[in-house]
Amino acid sequence: MSTHSPEKLPQEDHGENEKRVSPVVANEPIIPGGAKYIEVANLDLAVALANGPPLSPTSPRSLQLFAILLVAFMGSLSNGFDGSVMSAVNGMNQYLEYFNIDSADSGGGVGTVTAIIFGIYSIGSIAGVLVAGPIADRFGRRGGMAVGSLIIIIGAVVITAARNTHYLLGGRFTLGFGVAITTTAAPAYVVEMSPPQWRGRLTGLYNTFYYSGSILCTGLTVATGRLQSTTSWRAPLAIQIIPASILLIFAFLLPESPRWLIAVGRKDEARKILAKYHGNGDPDAPLVLLEWKEFEESVRLDASDKRWWDYTELFNSRNARYRTSMMLLMGFFGQWSGNGLGYFLPILFGAAGVDSQNQRLVLNFANTIVSAVGALIGTSLTDKVGRRTMWFWGTLASAGTLAVVTGCTAKWGSSNANPQGANAAIAFIFLFGFVYSLAYTPLQALYPAECLDYNTRAKGMAFYAFAVSCASFVNTYAGPIALKRITWKYYIVYIGWDLFECLIIYLFAIETKGRTLEELNEIFEDPNPVKVSIMKHKVAVIEKGGATELVKAD
Repeated sequence: MSTHSPEKLPQEDHGENEKRVSPVVANEPIIPGGAKYIEVANLDLAVALANGPPLSPTSPRSLQLFAILLVAFMGSLSNGFDGSVMSAVNGMNQYLEYFNIDSADSGGGVGTVTAIIFGIYSIGSIAGVLVAGPIADRFGRRGGMAVGSLIIIIGAVVITAARNTHYLLGGRFTLGFGVAITTTAAPAYVVEMSPPQWRGRLTGLYNTFYYSGSILCTGLTVATGRLQSTTSWRAPLAIQIIPASILLIFAFLLPESPRWLIAVGRKDEARKILAKYHGNGDPDAPLVLLEWKEFEESVRLDASDKRWWDYTELFNSRNARYRTSMMLLMGFFGQWSGNGLGYFLPILFGAAGVDSQNQRLVLNFANTIVSAVGALIGTSLTDKVGRRTMWFWGTLASAGTLAVVTGCTAKWGSSNANPQGANAAIAFIFLFGFVYSLAYTPLQALYPAECLDYNTRAKGMAFYAFAVSCASFVNTYAGPIALKRITWKYYIVYIGWDLFECLIIYLFAIETKGRTLEELNEIFEDPNPVKVSIMKHKVAVIEKGGATELVKAD
């Protein structure tokens, strides 16, 4: 399959389907007046979607698929609890006093002790990625989700029962270890199970569930923050057990990824699952035939995913290096675009002039809701606007909103000389959360999984988790120390870095919208991947006797 305007779209003997499938691309096409014109990235996929039985989002099979993916979304929900719950409890006097953090770090909630407590989670994630890829390749995507969930439950129990900072450190290390495994297997499962025409929205929705966990946690801390007992912070920490338990219980009731089944030689099972959820039960549906052909061409039985120790296919060719670089860019940019400040939102609100603990917790909760709305809007746009466009403009908007927060906080925040100016800083903290979530939340799970080919996807997503953990460790360790020493000036670092990110995205980011996962191989093989990835083919849609004919018009 090619991205270079082939003379004719391939036609296969589909039996009865051949009567209704008649894609034509002629050297000198005859296009009737009044024909409808569309632009498509992938001609073969456009034909398959135009001529196959349409997938209805309200059909029983589609609803069943959504329920299946909802279970996998629990992996993102578990991850969403951590950042929000630690941000909230780190602003609670009850927590700070119980662990004697207030006296260790004058001012409370920032400094070296907090940096270590936050940073150990990232260290656990870095350790977890060493086994995350091999587990997902050896035991399947379902096995990876189950193992990761079990470890998350153990870590959550430990921190909930914590008696001193040693418990916190051990529990948070274990949490990070388990999340690394879950966030390797779960997004790979979602992107491989999703029909190509829905892949952007469904995989984007996976990461949006991060905010479901955030909303639950931050909302709970508003209520428990009024309590004077340790329940004020233990209850929010304990709630992390719930989504991990759901994923552990239901993981093996899910169908396995068809790509993984093909890779281990279970082709009959793979074909049935593909037909059921991508072809309305028809194994000869054009989309199923197209995907099956691509699966068999791309999934190799002797690839490095069969060797737990072999990561060379992430780097052993120009194609592989470009794919890996795109994955790494999303890993680092997704953590260094300003969202690292999210761990310290109550502290930021305090810097903007909010003195009440309860008011800071309420603002933290409200900010989570605003960010969730942005993530949902971004998810709805991924298959319309495109990944590259959202990434660039979202990063640029993040820099702009942080610049306003910096200016307002510097002039009116801590002095409280101008309440309206401080309120403007708070408003733009909210707006930053909105635009960042709109761009990055859907893309953080979707884009890396799309850029990696099947044979390296599990290990590549583990490597992605490693990059995210390293970047997050810088945020969570350097953040408390920087906020204590240079306060609002720390925001300027993110502003400058966001502008640098925009330049790199514009020059090198690949557009993956509108293509099957396997077709992206030709994009990365091209001498100019960016140019080819944004190329569109103009076609005329002609209806003839119940058949849909696509005629290339450019």
